[in-house]
Amino acid sequence: MKIFNSRKEYGLLAKLLHWVTFIILIAQVPFGFYLVGLEFSDERIELENIHILIGITVFYLTLFRIIWKFFNKSPSETKSFFKGQVLIGMANHFLLYVTILSITISGILKKLYMGERLNFIFFKYGFEKDNFILADVYYQVHIYANYLLLALVGLHILAVIVHHLVFKDKILNKIT
Repeated sequence: MKIFNSRKEYGLLAKLLHWVTFIILIAQVPFGFYLVGLEFSDERIELENIHILIGITVFYLTLFRIIWKFFNKSPSETKSFFKGQVLIGMANHFLLYVTILSITISGILKKLYMGERLNFIFFKYGFEKDNFILADVYYQVHIYANYLLLALVGLHILAVIVHHLVFKDKILNKIT
């Protein structure tokens, strides 16, 4: 299998980035909702630190995916069954990237405005002053962006199922 995309299918790196991000998010989103229900404790702090580290990893993976997409165009051989189909697919992908970045950035900003210092894997950073009002705003963005992500992923999966079963265009073969 080739690393770069071809006209007919995604390359190995694009497939790995897609599926690794998906698997991480499948675990990360429910993990985050689980954390919300926990009482403040040492265990919660420890679990939040894991959640943050995973979130920052997703942020880096998503940035890398976007950069990779600029230098390695997606497969172009696709049948369109109506005029807006390609546009809807592109919009969904764009919104998925924006939503994932919104989730990670809002989570980071929430923690920074709470006065915490974060480990960004390559460096550590924290704000000089806390601002609990902004922290709460970013927390709300973080929560609502997660709900939007779930809706967009659901739409994405539904579109793949419809393409595969109804249109029989084997779109799933491009990314597996």
